[in-house]
Amino acid sequence: MTSRFAALIPTFLCLSAPVVMADPPQIVGVTATHASMGWRFDVSISHPDTGWDHYADGWEVLDPAGNRLGYRELFHPHVDEQPFTRSLSNVMVPDGTTEVLIRTSCSRDGWSEQTFRVTLRR
Repeated sequence: MTSRFAALIPTFLCLSAPVVMADPPQIVGVTATHASMGWRFDVSISHPDTGWDHYADGWEVLDPAGNRLGYRELFHPHVDEQPFTRSLSNVMVPDGTTEVLIRTSCSRDGWSEQTFRVTLRR
């Protein structure tokens, strides 16, 4: 390695510091209700929203294989409303499905790796 490139290594290491992820939005409760036109999901979420630059911005309903069945976009921060509950109706869940997964997203960190398992009772 030439001394010219060796001199750049400390600068590169400073610029490539690891990205620190904030806590993902946490699901604190889910109610699933079967209706004539599919399922209704009422999802309660807690997240340290700070404003438009960082807030819980959505959640999705997934089948056990990870296929999206429904999506609820959250259009604004909930800084002074924690936890908060939002609903999604008319989610078509395939016959025979006994559980789904709920996953959250935030505007800064994207989709959470954590899921919340919901048992469906007809």
